[in-house]
Amino acid sequence: MTYTITTTIDAPFDDAVAAVMTALQDEGFGILCDIDVKTTLKEKLDVDVDQYRILGACNPPLAHEGLVEEPDLGALLPCNVVVYETDAGDVVVSAVDPQQLVAITENSELDGIATEVHERFERVLAVVTDQLTTESELQ
Repeated sequence: MTYTITTTIDAPFDDAVAAVMTALQDEGFGILCDIDVKTTLKEKLDVDVDQYRILGACNPPLAHEGLVEEPDLGALLPCNVVVYETDAGDVVVSAVDPQQLVAITENSELDGIATEVHERFERVLAVVTDQLTTESELQ
């Protein structure tokens, strides 16, 4: 069983991060946190790793709806979207699958919200893939 929705693209890392942020915004998500794992691990552990960013995405109306139904849902928020480089130089964009995440609550009242967020994340990944694939083909 997979717990993420993922795409792999051949694009510059920074372009992918920017495209993901824009696509999330277009789907009604704000970025509550942006963790630069590469920089953090270098500063804290003095280790070098490939580019890796964790974006904490939140759609306020959907988060509110979920929190009204299940106050402890906040422990699972925000929904994380990661962007990272592979050893082969590709960029992976991976979003938590909200349907899998919400399933652990065993609250069926959250199913509709999870489906809505899942569909929005699917659109985000499709837009990013299409946009960056088209841009790389034009170069």
